[in-house]
Amino acid sequence: MSTTPAASASSPSSSATEELIASAESHSAHNYHPLPIVVASAEGAWMTDVEGRRYLDMLAGYSALNFGHGNRRLIDAAKAQLDRVTLTSRAFHHDRFAEFCTRLAELCGKEMVLPMNTGAEAVETAVKTARKWGYRVKGVPDGQAKIVVAADNFHGRTTTIVSFSTDEEARADFGPYTPGFEIVPYGDLGAMRAAITDNTVAVLIEPIQGEAGVLVPPPGYLAGVRELTRERGVLFMADEIQSGLGRTGRTFACEHEGVVPDVYVLGKALGGGVVPVSAVVADTDVLGVFKPGEHGSTFGGNPLACAVALEVIDMLSTGEFQQRATELGEHLHAELRLLTGTGKVTEVRGRGLWAGVDIAPSYGTGREISEKLMERGVLVKDTHGATIRIAPPLVISKEDLDWGLDQLRDVLS
Repeated sequence: MSTTPAASASSPSSSATEELIASAESHSAHNYHPLPIVVASAEGAWMTDVEGRRYLDMLAGYSALNFGHGNRRLIDAAKAQLDRVTLTSRAFHHDRFAEFCTRLAELCGKEMVLPMNTGAEAVETAVKTARKWGYRVKGVPDGQAKIVVAADNFHGRTTTIVSFSTDEEARADFGPYTPGFEIVPYGDLGAMRAAITDNTVAVLIEPIQGEAGVLVPPPGYLAGVRELTRERGVLFMADEIQSGLGRTGRTFACEHEGVVPDVYVLGKALGGGVVPVSAVVADTDVLGVFKPGEHGSTFGGNPLACAVALEVIDMLSTGEFQQRATELGEHLHAELRLLTGTGKVTEVRGRGLWAGVDIAPSYGTGREISEKLMERGVLVKDTHGATIRIAPPLVISKEDLDWGLDQLRDVLS
């Protein structure tokens, strides 16, 4: 499905939109500052608001919608499961669980899966896994386990996770903070080497830092982390919640350096934008440390989630979406690089169908550019002041992608 510029009206200022936003503001906590549109339906790479205006989605739910809105394969899988059983809790087995765990482990080249729901839950699970492994396998003294993380990370917003964030907006007023984390500069292998001690149990990093502005580490960094962690007997845990499952042109972003971490932390696209599905995936010598009662989730690995995630795994197994992200990503970055020569864009970063675009201050803030694009029928999201993030569904057509880029050029003209 595609559109023309005429099909996307300008500012969403009619009464229905205003009334719905006002009602939401009155009855919901103000922990988000969304763009002022109210979406009513969506298909593929397009969303339609309550006034009937259509918008090209260039954010894809922070990569949760890699396969587009209303993907028929995923919707059909969900509908079929809805008629059978949706939840058993983990008190009982169900007939989709074994296949889900087996297939996801195979996709990752690992042996075991621990399913959860949200990305933050998966990161919390990874932290607990690393500590448990450190005490039971590595022999770290009780209560002394350390995990090395990178500055400017974004792994979620639980109290433990914000404890190792360097974003004061995420941290402020949420202390006391959980100890046990060492923060080093992202991309600095020397600093990481210096931070690892005998009590270090894991290194937890994003192969590409999404919330920080789609920061790609220096060449060789991920391979260096892999070598260093293996040498020091430390787990390498890759948070591929945003970067994984096709976004960068590979199934996992780590593959760009031929790296296989000890632990994959997955989420977002694993649920196809239909249901929240996340997981920690590793070999038996890592996830095998858990015993009944030591960790769990009522909804983790539920039948509906497994049915949708199995369809996601099937779709990824063809390589089609990884190839689309590669080809369209090359085109996206080539077009964006042209803007850096105009003085309107100061830097473009990213990999595959994922880009962070730093807007020159004279042309506006990231929020202002996002609002102007919204008025032209294109949806992106700002971060850290001057940056906009571009991450459309992998099903987007080249024509629609070009139309979206045309709107960016016009906004910056």
